[in-house]
Amino acid sequence: MSLKKDKQKVLGEVFDDERISDFLVGDAPEGMERDFYLLERAYRGMKAESFATFVQLFQAQGNNVNAHSPEGQTLLARIGEHRQGSDYASILRDAGAEA
Repeated sequence: MSLKKDKQKVLGEVFDDERISDFLVGDAPEGMERDFYLLERAYRGMKAESFATFVQLFQAQGNNVNAHSPEGQTLLARIGEHRQGSDYASILRDAGAEA
């Protein structure tokens, strides 16, 4: 994918608490648990330190870190398959997530 000359790639987006809170809003696609959807979206879109803040806010709202994907996996189990997911996995484990 190439960028148009008038478009610049955004690197190092700042995730303040307000921006992180934006990830707590949204509806899951049909057939997917909303909590899993929100967790996975945050995992894919944030650096680990921002994800840690997100998980705290996520749980403060009463959301479930052990929600399942349509395939029956928790996010912790899913990111166990990713080479660079160890920091995120630690954050989830510290929050009580199970594989």
